[in-house]
Amino acid sequence: MPPLVRIRSERDHMSAIERRIADYILDNAHLLRDYSSQQLASALGISQSSVVKFSQKLGFKGYPDLKYSVGQAVARGGGPQPASNGPAPAPGDGYQQLQDALRRSKAAAEDETRLLNPRAHIEQIVARLDRAQKVFVCGLGDDGLFAREFAMRLSLLGMLTVHHADAILMMTNISAARPGDLMIVFSEFGKLPQLSQLSRTFQDAGGAVVSITRHTANPLRAHADAALVVSAHDPAPHIEQLLYRSSLQYLLDFLFVLLCQTNPDRERQLAVNLERVQRLLDS
Repeated sequence: MPPLVRIRSERDHMSAIERRIADYILDNAHLLRDYSSQQLASALGISQSSVVKFSQKLGFKGYPDLKYSVGQAVARGGGPQPASNGPAPAPGDGYQQLQDALRRSKAAAEDETRLLNPRAHIEQIVARLDRAQKVFVCGLGDDGLFAREFAMRLSLLGMLTVHHADAILMMTNISAARPGDLMIVFSEFGKLPQLSQLSRTFQDAGGAVVSITRHTANPLRAHADAALVVSAHDPAPHIEQLLYRSSLQYLLDFLFVLLCQTNPDRERQLAVNLERVQRLLDS
């Protein structure tokens, strides 16, 4: 796992001092090569041994090993980059540079999202989905767009799906929740109190909650029975938002494909439903 992804993935379980070191490295990764462990410690107002222990806790031999690994990741653009079969952009060709930079950023964000959601964890959530008698899907605002599309896909697989983009309507439908049911809650930052209340009420009814949020510490993720996380980091806010959408879509697409592959009956039902929809459109 790339070092910056590893730091992000373990940040929520770190001590206060370790989080300060992690945040500084994440925010200043391109400058780390110029810092010794003592200089980094001085910049943060902590002991040099804290920096060394932080490095070792992440699995590195020491701070120099961590610094070298981060430097290599930064030199590669933060992660693997897709190969380009076309000619290199001409100097000053801003259009081509923007296009290539966005493609690389999306690829890196999707790769980080994949690494932050390990196979065993994904397969456990897919199994929960496949076993659920009913699946409740909820998201507000922009998150509601992804929730609606995912709920539709689940319905095409023959799964009984309850979807609302209104917290009040969803709360009334939770009265039909039973043990074994599953709720998927979309919330980019995981801080909306309405969604946390919905989740707790659903859990009180015996259902399990899966949250889908950014890879940050947030109330919704903390209280969910299982969590999927999305990686999206960029200094420019408008680019970061695009990366979040791209990575979230990748994650949802993969869940859908796994559901089809795991249960052949789901795939057969998808074919039947798609044919029915097509007949309806043609009539």
